[in-house]
Amino acid sequence: MSAQEIWQPYREEVKERFPLVMERLEKIETEETVDQPYREYFRQAASFLVRLKKLEEEVTEGRWQKKSLEEMQQENRELYAEVLPESYEQSYGNPAYAAEKLGEEYGKLLGALYADIRSLIPCAFEGRIYDLTIFGELLVEIYNLFEQEELPKEREIQQILYWFFHDYGEVFAEFGVMFQTIPELNFYLPIIMESDLEDLRYLYRYGDYITENEIRTAEFLNKMSQEEIQAMADTYTEGYRIGFEVTGKDLSKKKFVDLRYPIGFERMMRAAVKNFEKMGLQPVVLRSGEISFNGRGNGLRAVYSTLPNRQYEYDHKADRAIYLDKALVERRLEALKTAYEARKKEAAWYAGPAVVETFGEAGFEPKTNPYACQFDEKQQKLNVYYSNMAMQTTNHYIKGEERSFTIIAYPIPEIGPKYEEIFAKTVEVNTLDYKLYQDMQQKLIDVLDQGEFVHITGKGKNTTDLTVALYPLKDSQKETAFENCVADVNIPVGEVFTSPVLKGTNGRLHVTQVYLNGLKYLDLELEFEDGMISGYSCKNFDTEEENQGFLKENLLKHHDTLPLGEFAIGTNTTAYRMGVDYQIQDKLPILIAEKTGPHFAVGDTCYSWAEDTSVFNPDGKEIVARDNEISLLRKEDPQKAYFNCHTDITIPYDELDCITVQKRDGSQTDVIRNGKFAVPGTELLNKPLEE
Repeated sequence: MSAQEIWQPYREEVKERFPLVMERLEKIETEETVDQPYREYFRQAASFLVRLKKLEEEVTEGRWQKKSLEEMQQENRELYAEVLPESYEQSYGNPAYAAEKLGEEYGKLLGALYADIRSLIPCAFEGRIYDLTIFGELLVEIYNLFEQEELPKEREIQQILYWFFHDYGEVFAEFGVMFQTIPELNFYLPIIMESDLEDLRYLYRYGDYITENEIRTAEFLNKMSQEEIQAMADTYTEGYRIGFEVTGKDLSKKKFVDLRYPIGFERMMRAAVKNFEKMGLQPVVLRSGEISFNGRGNGLRAVYSTLPNRQYEYDHKADRAIYLDKALVERRLEALKTAYEARKKEAAWYAGPAVVETFGEAGFEPKTNPYACQFDEKQQKLNVYYSNMAMQTTNHYIKGEERSFTIIAYPIPEIGPKYEEIFAKTVEVNTLDYKLYQDMQQKLIDVLDQGEFVHITGKGKNTTDLTVALYPLKDSQKETAFENCVADVNIPVGEVFTSPVLKGTNGRLHVTQVYLNGLKYLDLELEFEDGMISGYSCKNFDTEEENQGFLKENLLKHHDTLPLGEFAIGTNTTAYRMGVDYQIQDKLPILIAEKTGPHFAVGDTCYSWAEDTSVFNPDGKEIVARDNEISLLRKEDPQKAYFNCHTDITIPYDELDCITVQKRDGSQTDVIRNGKFAVPGTELLNKPLEE
């Protein structure tokens, strides 16, 4: 069945409604039945939807594809111009401007709606008139309130938004599962496989904002030889395959691989798709969308480009607070379960994501917008509850012990004038000899497995002083506490990691500067008591209240506390050297940064939802440290066991003093001393540190 046939019932449902609502929106652009300042808001919102309707017609009828590159570039710029930094101060997408023009309460409600409407741009390119119709009807319904003699109460608008997302929540959930389990709905696959990649007009078929990053990346990959492209694709897809192999999971039972990649990498992705086809896997792409219902700005976009304005995304990340309550959460969970149940056979064929990340964007330090929506304490708990329950539902239909993933990262041109050099160096880092690292890492593990605790200290301005308790081994001949991580699911090679014992894990973790999930943290400090965060601080903002709120929302993910879910030692000193030599340490993604020093993950362990699956190192020893005291609670109540977050925080080698293993017999052995590896047989790791 083709995508057109699959979407046909939805198009039929709105076949008559779509032209009617668009006709009504066109009238809003000129009529004066609503007083100012509200009239101008509704005119702009209506005009934008009408523009998307015309764009959808152009694409569907084939007229858009005949435009020149210059015409496509101009149109792309115009679609996103309003929220670009230089225009953002005068946009209804800016909560502060919306509050100034419409009043604080109206501003929050109508500003959030405006952001939802703006998120529909890709729908026009995909021919999804269903989405355009229902949001057009929503805008008209609220507009009608303002046509009355008395202005509506904020509660009336809020209730319209609430019931819209309540009633259409089932459809949104259904769409999400369909994208995950129906390869024919992969809108992006024809772009990858059928486009003339030398003709850069193909970049604009996505509907996303296109910058010099995407253009220059595509041009650069076009200059590469087919052998170089194939090598990149092979590293990516082999990591995925090996991830199943080393964990004893049966890839032959799977049919769908979830592609996630940056626009501009289509030439590599074309080779990757062919590789996956040889494994019996068809690509699917999760088109979750950026509407508030799904959580805007959560970094979950499957196919992505450079954001037009990260502050805009940050300002609207909590828009769901307008209508979030317990009943809506339960409705969402019920809809998710219903959607999976309808496609449970296909859901079991989903193998997991294969991710290409990018790095090199300028650091982002978010500014607090007092007019942006914020979750109250009750809603924060509801978000946590929903995440836990949704993951349980997903794991019931797509079992954690049967799926895997892989992640690899490359730089984008924004990283600087040495972009091509850095790209080549990254390829080198991604393809280091895993066997060499495997042997050196095993020597580290042999020492670490003798320990009862590990003591980590910083140097210079870094005040880290943390003791981590290790899992006790019953039989050291057959068991190990640390995984020997080479280049499979987590590319590049280079770490050993464990799930710490929480009781006895105490002290302070400190980094002077770190980027986590795209946000910059200054002087981040976490205090641990028996493995749980007992205090936290940073210096991003002027007041302690702002800093605490920033950390609670973005690092703790609204939880009151989180456990130390992972302790690891990164061994990829070549990657560290690359960061130093090109002065891009602050731009390295966590995927690479975590390999450039010891790192500590707050949240779930690396084995969450698959703790009962036996995992073995290359030496045949079983990795037994898969649980901690919190994750063990899953046997009683999964809600208490999982946090649905896992954030790695790395101490770079130049801020690291010692990592000392405290053995059960009372003796001590340094794994790292004065920032250098001290275990015999690992001297080669120090060479990049000494250059």
